Amino acid sequence: MKVILLEDVKTLGKKDEVVDVSDGYAKNFLFTKKLAIEANAKNLNDLKLHKANDERIAKEQYEQARSFAKELEEKTVVVKLKSGKDGKTFGSVSSKEISAEAMTQFQMEIDKKKIQLAEPIKAIGSYEVPIKLHPKVTAKLTVKVEEA
Repeated sequence: MKVILLEDVKTLGKKDEVVDVSDGYAKNFLFTKKLAIEANAKNLNDLKLHKANDERIAKEQYEQARSFAKELEEKTVVVKLKSGKDGKTFGSVSSKEISAEAMTQFQMEIDKKKIQLAEPIKAIGSYEVPIKLHPKVTAKLTVKVEEA
């Protein structure tokens, strides 16, 4: 019997896959636990429409991420940091501060978890900070650290 999986099943496959299983396994286990539905013409057509919709949404998200990345790469976020003699700074600039400054300076909301700083910035200067907006899109934001 062919069934469409509604959830990931460890030994069978992933969600939305069409798999062939025995009648007893399908009726007694998969259908009762609502892990699968029968692969008839209506359900297969619904699955096809669902996958097409998912692809369309994924493409829209990718395009939005690309356009946002272009906007980000044109901007420079300026962060003020107190420093003492010899250019040594007090404290550091983390992804949280970069996100907050981008919001106040450009009204651009950047999730601090998407900012990929290997370690906090502890010196005055200009830095390229990668921001992962989408699995396929990474933007480079220029962060300029100045003396307060």
